[in-house]
Amino acid sequence: MKSGGNRTKEHPSGDNRFKLLDRSITKHQSSGSALIEVLHAAQEIFGYLEEDLLVYVARALRLPMSSVWGVATFYHLFRLKPKGKHTFVLCTGTACYVKGAGEIQHAVEKLCGVKFGETTPDQNISLISARCVGSCGLAPVAVVDDAVVGKLTVTDAQVRVDQWKHQPEEIAQ
Repeated sequence: MKSGGNRTKEHPSGDNRFKLLDRSITKHQSSGSALIEVLHAAQEIFGYLEEDLLVYVARALRLPMSSVWGVATFYHLFRLKPKGKHTFVLCTGTACYVKGAGEIQHAVEKLCGVKFGETTPDQNISLISARCVGSCGLAPVAVVDDAVVGKLTVTDAQVRVDQWKHQPEEIAQ
């Protein structure tokens, strides 16, 4: 590429989404204190945070991979795998666990045929566990397609997931 040209330089990876991520990193002056903001930007750009992307962020912010991995796995809003059409985020914090989150988890896993942290093979339902969603007074709690559902029972959870499983695909007209 000649200097003085108007052509934009391709990102070395060949994936120009990294150019967008680089802008976010530069906006935050490559500061490690902006890790959460940069991870949010990365997830918005790429859809989820795969391991190679976490390594890229760690290097760009000059942080140990263990720190980046720790933040990415601690917060339930970060996804390490592609997200399904529907999400069922179950709080597994102490209050929720004591009030039955473990039973809900087992019932939903059995119904979906996948474990929490996975997405059904048809990409319809993602099961996610969170350490705490901040609604302990409503335990057990789940965030179901971005809506907080408190005082959740095994039956309530099964009904919701069963609706998703048997929901007809939307037909474009």
